[in-house]
Amino acid sequence: MTAPADRPQRSRLQDIPRGVWALGFVSMFMDISSEMIHALLPLYLVTVLGASMVAVGFIEGVAEATAMIVRVFSGTLSDWLGRRKILAAIGYGLAAFTKPIFPLATSLDWIVAACFIDRVGKGIRGAPRDALVADLSPARIRGASFGLRQTLDTVGAFLGPLAAVGLMLASANDFTLVFWIAAVPAFLAFALILFAVKEPARHRATQDNAALMRLADAARLPAAFWMVVGLAALLTLARFSEAFLVLRAQNVGLALAWAPAIMVVMNVMYALSAYPAGAASDWLGRGGLLAAGIAALIAADVVLAYAADGAAVLLGVVFWGLHMGLTQGLLAALVADTAPAALRGTAFGIFNLGGGLALLAASIVAGALWDGYGPRATFLAGAGFAAASMLAVAALWRTRAMSAFRR
Repeated sequence: MTAPADRPQRSRLQDIPRGVWALGFVSMFMDISSEMIHALLPLYLVTVLGASMVAVGFIEGVAEATAMIVRVFSGTLSDWLGRRKILAAIGYGLAAFTKPIFPLATSLDWIVAACFIDRVGKGIRGAPRDALVADLSPARIRGASFGLRQTLDTVGAFLGPLAAVGLMLASANDFTLVFWIAAVPAFLAFALILFAVKEPARHRATQDNAALMRLADAARLPAAFWMVVGLAALLTLARFSEAFLVLRAQNVGLALAWAPAIMVVMNVMYALSAYPAGAASDWLGRGGLLAAGIAALIAADVVLAYAADGAAVLLGVVFWGLHMGLTQGLLAALVADTAPAALRGTAFGIFNLGGGLALLAASIVAGALWDGYGPRATFLAGAGFAAASMLAVAALWRTRAMSAFRR
């Protein structure tokens, strides 16, 4: 049994390094910008540019696939360079300078190009940014650091749609004005990462300089890391695209104008729970809180499967947001716990790729079940995958290599 003197201390917000705070606000401002645009973009494509629903789906699919592929290479490159910030800054810069294309676009081709470049930027910055959080954070407060960054990111995810709704109401549905205003927080994010985030000292001499972008680097990652990737992929199969939450709300009769409230509610719950969960995991261990997060997803799926009105859907969405807050930061912290410091960029790239591919598969399966058997089948299948994830957590808890599950 661990001696009380050796027991990890509870972390405090003031213990988290300034660089992690800065990265959290970078994520928040960029998410405000992106969500202001993407909350309105499908409607803009259809009503203003005359795009078909097939075209909308194609744009989103290509954009997400691009981000997933780029993440792997950017993470590995950041390991080889020994520099995270430059790649993260390039990614945020691409996203910022892409934002003015949306209000200037006069055709679908311009929107496709803007979405493509924006997602390239997202892919470039994701893994180096997460690895930078790990580099900046002492191990004893790593969960808190990832939880804080996730919380601030999620604050942006619900402020963005709220701002979009308010601006649309105030401007009589002027898409162009909203898109111009959305560019402002994107450039604030870019300025913050340039001037408020410092690259920490790293021991490049310990790195294998010959290991540039080799697939063999994956073999150097320990078994515990691959267990985390497998668990995250299985859990992602249970957590399909959040578009199905909005579709479920419409399915039970919630007015179209209130559909964005679904994402606001989810992200509020996500933001409120992410930091406390991360901080608690540093003290209590990751496994128990991760299991609690999976239980919240099972509850969400069951409620959503049998929901008969908007109030029930909102309750299910609250559980869904709680699940996100209890799991996403913890999974990122587990990647940092199990990957060698010199390969963290590669590790986060592989982790993000696995999760992205699993999310794509999960959404396809969810859509097929919805079309064939109705929404209840979709959410009950999600509950089944979540239950399988709970069994995986129980198995990993007993695995010696997964000491990060316990404290």
